[in-house]
Amino acid sequence: MTISDVAALAGVSPGAVSKVFNGNGRISEATSERIREAARKLNWRPNAAAIALRTARSQAIGLVLTSDSKVPGVGAGNMDFISGIESVLSPREYGLLLNVFITGQHDEDHFYRTLAERQRMDGIILTNSRVSDTRPELMSRLGLPAVLVGAPWQPGAIEYVDADPPSAGIAETVDHLVSLGHERVAFISGPRHFVLPELRREAFVQRLADHGLRPHAVVPVEYSPARAAEETSALLAGPVRPTAILYGTDTMAIAGMRTIQATGLRVPDDISVVGFEGLTLGEWVDPPLTTVQRFAFQRGRAAAAKLLTLLGETVEEPVPLERPALIVRGSTGRAPGQ
Repeated sequence: MTISDVAALAGVSPGAVSKVFNGNGRISEATSERIREAARKLNWRPNAAAIALRTARSQAIGLVLTSDSKVPGVGAGNMDFISGIESVLSPREYGLLLNVFITGQHDEDHFYRTLAERQRMDGIILTNSRVSDTRPELMSRLGLPAVLVGAPWQPGAIEYVDADPPSAGIAETVDHLVSLGHERVAFISGPRHFVLPELRREAFVQRLADHGLRPHAVVPVEYSPARAAEETSALLAGPVRPTAILYGTDTMAIAGMRTIQATGLRVPDDISVVGFEGLTLGEWVDPPLTTVQRFAFQRGRAAAAKLLTLLGETVEEPVPLERPALIVRGSTGRAPGQ
């Protein structure tokens, strides 16, 4: 099938078909729908390569995930996030190019320059906002439209999407644990060089102080179940163990919970556990995991919509970004002796 076949079936000129699918002309909605219907009947689609040549667009968006592990991985928490991005890109026939930046293995400047030069993309979504982040300046030098997921280290440096405030969920979690009588609360958080874990740690300390308490421990580690298990073991081996532990992710919390149970302690009778993500998996562990739901699907949609807007696309449907919410399940209970 060719564009002429579509035009003949719709009763219009090939030029009208081109205008409808390229979005560069004034065609009535009734005629546009007749043309689209003819294209559907004939199973015809415009040639993506030809469109790219005409519009100087690749119809592709890049996504860069950051990993501290030597083995690249997408991570369970990113699957809903990627699905959210795709839900905005796919209907507009944009592709998604996934890349993983491994901290310590890649030269960052070279990594992003290579992406911009070798992989044609119209814009890029960056994740894991970092302390002293140089990527906003680099994207500007490369002339690559970008959106950061997470509040930037330097306000105004780059377009971004995040909860308001970025540490939302921490205060509610501390309030919940304190209401259950917990006074020895530990936080095994994310990497020290990431902005979001830093903001969460500050909010954690401040909220405990509002209740007249101090943290039992605050432990920055990479987002890793194995590291979470190690640090949990260290806390349990101390002279006084915590009665509640908050973790930076749900997978870290599940690893911590298994570590606690392996020592013969009970969750939540001896130690309460809280995760941070809201993975569906948390509903199926024993006991079900109390967690902060971060609405990853919505974050992905919001990031993709903002980037398309930067590219001059019209995103008509609203893309809300809900405030993270505490979901109380069976892994939290009253502090021992309460």
